[in-house]
Amino acid sequence: MTQDALATVVYTSTATQPFDSSALSDLLRQSRANNFAADLTGMLLYRGGRFIQVLEGPSAVIDDLMATIGQDSRHADMRVLLREPIAERSFGDWTMGYEPIGVPAGDAPEGFRDTFDDLESGDESTVARAVRELTVWFRVRRQGVPETPPS
Repeated sequence: MTQDALATVVYTSTATQPFDSSALSDLLRQSRANNFAADLTGMLLYRGGRFIQVLEGPSAVIDDLMATIGQDSRHADMRVLLREPIAERSFGDWTMGYEPIGVPAGDAPEGFRDTFDDLESGDESTVARAVRELTVWFRVRRQGVPETPPS
């Protein structure tokens, strides 16, 4: 893969401290400005202290950012679920698209699959399917919703 080749990475991590709406807003503002400057795009999902992030951009930039995130004290248990070359971006319109996701109340109905849990399954095909499902879900939900420009 050449240095200018595009890559995508999907990772999960656990927040070391709870993120309220103000802390998430600060994180998004910082991430969007940094990603804009580094030619990165992607999405961030947050639910119950867990992050799932998809990043897209130049391969070398992705690798550098993953090393930085791995050292970030706000994250623990970071796990790369998917890293692969891509021909085009899925999130070209968002320096960091974001969607908060509520934690389900009560037990799930019989046969219900939780895509967040599927990401932690360890089975490559289940993880790949879950990443695709979350990507499609996010893009459909955010279709036509502009991202707040970095400040």
